[in-house]
Amino acid sequence: MSSYSPPGLAPLFSPKALADRVLQMGDQIAKDYGAVLEPRESLLVIGVLNGAFIFMADLVRAINLPLEIDFIRLSSYQDQTESSAHVVMLKSLEMEVKNRHVLVVEDIADYGLTLAWLLDFLRQKGPKSLKLAVAINKNERRKVNLAIDYVGFEVQEGFLVGYGLDYAQNYRHLPGVHKLKAN
Repeated sequence: MSSYSPPGLAPLFSPKALADRVLQMGDQIAKDYGAVLEPRESLLVIGVLNGAFIFMADLVRAINLPLEIDFIRLSSYQDQTESSAHVVMLKSLEMEVKNRHVLVVEDIADYGLTLAWLLDFLRQKGPKSLKLAVAINKNERRKVNLAIDYVGFEVQEGFLVGYGLDYAQNYRHLPGVHKLKAN
């Protein structure tokens, strides 16, 4: 697969680099949860739509454990490059969280406001454990402290697109991660 990079974007992580790192993360998650899951118990993996769907699809296939999948859809960007402090739930969970081991999967930890809100929301539902996996951890604009259990890549700065990450709903489909060049 060629690494297509539209004008105005600079390649940052190739599809191969992403795939290799996701396999490593899946192995670690399987080891960690394999030690705590009881017989006939499954891991509940919750993806944050829309951005996490590509990363999550790859990640769950790399986790060699029984698991169930659910999605939640939150919004704080409203087609902007900066997050607002106001989080809106556009799609709620369908599965029970109480007394479950829960892994939240997100494309990027940026400001941290949306993830902090989501983790607090889920803690109130009484999971046995709650962990967070992100494809990209970017501290440049972090507003709140986040405990991230599984990180694909650390990035210091820049607006990123591809591999589920978007700008105004564009570029999610790109197989690699790219940095949006400043005009």
